[in-house]
Amino acid sequence: MNTQDINKRIRLIMELRKKGITDASVLGAMERVPRDYFVPDAVKDQAWDDMALPIGRGQTISQPLVVATMTQALKLSDQDKVLEIGTGCGYQTAVLAHLCRRVYTIERHKPLQKAAQQRLEDLKLRNVTALAGDGMKGWPTMHGIDQAPFDKIIVTAAAREKPPQKLLDQLKIGGMMIIPVGGEDGQVLKLYKKDAVETTAVKDVMPVRFVPLLPDIAPDDEAA
Repeated sequence: MNTQDINKRIRLIMELRKKGITDASVLGAMERVPRDYFVPDAVKDQAWDDMALPIGRGQTISQPLVVATMTQALKLSDQDKVLEIGTGCGYQTAVLAHLCRRVYTIERHKPLQKAAQQRLEDLKLRNVTALAGDGMKGWPTMHGIDQAPFDKIIVTAAAREKPPQKLLDQLKIGGMMIIPVGGEDGQVLKLYKKDAVETTAVKDVMPVRFVPLLPDIAPDDEAA
């Protein structure tokens, strides 16, 4: 990394601090993960700016402030097992991987999932398991093994009215889920804490704008 990129990285971390990101471990993870490695060549010069960028298939890499806010809200520990819905380019996944014990991540766009998995392997992040699938159904049982319940769940696409019930079912009691909720008229990032089997506390975090949470694996011709 050249001096200019190092300075851009430092400037971004300072900007996140000014905007309310106080968790030193989150800031450290954001500084360690090379955001420029997760964006297309056409926008690499903007990789360290605090803005969302296109990554193809009608999807985006989230604004660093949103990534940091969502991550900080989950209060991650190195013992947490985390489910991520919406791998995208793998950037948020990489940040999580530096902060928790294991990340299980699902992406409905197969080309994005394949490319993200390769990036994560290249960065030697070995505590990530990724697959292409329907994130609205949660993590599937594989080889007779259930990974649920999860300590934390992060969803990087917007549910229209409320989180899918299958995701709430896969959240452990005492666990937290962060997810954008809302439609075209506005979305709010919400933090859910599961106090009991059928009792969940909800807190509004910030207004956001995400692509919608959709079912099934995306067909090859789906652009958005």
